[in-house]
Amino acid sequence: MKISCCWLYAISKYGYPPSISDTYRALEDMQRLGFKYVELEGVREENLRAVYEEKENLKAFCEERGLQVINFCPVLPDIVSLDKQKREEAIHLFDLAIEIARFFDCETIQLDSFSPPLEFVGEAPYKDMINFGLKLQVKVDPNFSWNELWEVVVGTFKVANQKAKDAGLKLCLEPRVGEIISNTDSILRLMDYVNDDNFGAVLDTGHLNAQKEILPLSVEKLGKQIFYLHVSDNDGKTNEHLALGRGTVDWEGVFLALKKHGFDGYVAVDVGRVPDLDEQYRESVEYLQMIEKKIGL
Repeated sequence: MKISCCWLYAISKYGYPPSISDTYRALEDMQRLGFKYVELEGVREENLRAVYEEKENLKAFCEERGLQVINFCPVLPDIVSLDKQKREEAIHLFDLAIEIARFFDCETIQLDSFSPPLEFVGEAPYKDMINFGLKLQVKVDPNFSWNELWEVVVGTFKVANQKAKDAGLKLCLEPRVGEIISNTDSILRLMDYVNDDNFGAVLDTGHLNAQKEILPLSVEKLGKQIFYLHVSDNDGKTNEHLALGRGTVDWEGVFLALKKHGFDGYVAVDVGRVPDLDEQYRESVEYLQMIEKKIGL
């Protein structure tokens, strides 16, 4: 099993997004925890450009410590904006993200679908960073059209997928609570529209468990189109990201289903917003090693 460390570790420890100096600290922390494989993010234009400008030094820093960046995630909410100009500017930034991913020899580049353009009354998902257990109230503008938004999402992911494919990268999307694509069946529908095996899923156990999914069934539905795993646990009531074994996720069922479909990608520990962060990462790695031995991955 190839175990990697999610960028949620860096966000939880150093803020959102981490400064470039804190990015170095986070990578050093990941290496100290025993990880070889890691993620990297570029959050909106300012942070993405900062990562782009620093990419040579960041790569050298990783190589010196035996770290390999295997997934890059540009966080670009405007990529699904209903405003065409904003969307085109975000696609231009996605080109920079592709350059970063290629420079680090990543296997995948990851996008999210972001929150729908509704008016949130009070709390909003991902207003600052990932938050758990929010009570969401929305007002739907009379002029809002789901069909228009869906056409934008499909068009964006077709364009992004082709750009990634041309660059030799696989494009993956993570269904998340409170976003346009929030569960297994919604990403399956998007896959039908994009219609290219280069586009696949990040199976995030924390988010999907909070969506009341039957996780082994999610694996069965997505099959070979699972490109990457984010693993964390919770009680199924909120989308907390706790250490494996601290919640209700059916880990044996998940990994038996993955084994059936021959999954051999990276399994990224995605624990965050917890007081004992390092300990829960160690705990999760040990849990994965136990599962690996138990079911013979």
